[in-house]
Amino acid sequence: MNNEKLIVTVKRDVLFEQDYFEGFRLQTETDYESRILKNLNYMKRGLAEKDVAYKQPISYSIIINPDLRQIFTYQRSLHDKNYTEKRLQGKWSCGVGGHIEKQDMDGNPIHLSMLRELEEEVEIAGTINPKVLGYINDDSNDVGKVHFGILYLIETNSTTVKPKSHEIDNGKLRTIEELDVIFSSPEFKIEEWSKISLKPLKSYIYKPKKGLIATVL
Repeated sequence: MNNEKLIVTVKRDVLFEQDYFEGFRLQTETDYESRILKNLNYMKRGLAEKDVAYKQPISYSIIINPDLRQIFTYQRSLHDKNYTEKRLQGKWSCGVGGHIEKQDMDGNPIHLSMLRELEEEVEIAGTINPKVLGYINDDSNDVGKVHFGILYLIETNSTTVKPKSHEIDNGKLRTIEELDVIFSSPEFKIEEWSKISLKPLKSYIYKPKKGLIATVL
């Protein structure tokens, strides 16, 4: 973890106002994105990780081939030298993402950080269609208390998605049935944000016309 790196934060009370929630909230219900963009601050990552008065916005992207109903799923590396965020090490996830940095400020920084993280983390051999599905907040643990997720769906026609980053193990497209096995098995430790994302993800996959409304940034 680079504790000196400047990342985007937003004050917790400014972000939520009177609209605090736990878990998942649809993008159409509350416009947290605008609050982030209007009120963002820079803070050293090491300080932000310890200050619960601020939230670090994170683009959290789920890569999905909607025709095949397959989702990119992976394990965060178990090898100490390969994974810097020890609190998430070894956990299974279906979300790719990271902090918003200064290099992402030439436009919509949330959207640009999402694209940068995808480019850094995975290889997608096809088109992508990013959509904002909603938001994730989980104050039940130390990681969640200082982070706030913007949940993206990255629709693709690619039949293969491969890891680029050494921080990703066992990464590939899996069916929703395979995902259910991983998420329900006591043998696997699952990232909390991925657990929260599973229900709205299934709603989107199985009811694309009558279900959730995803908005392209």
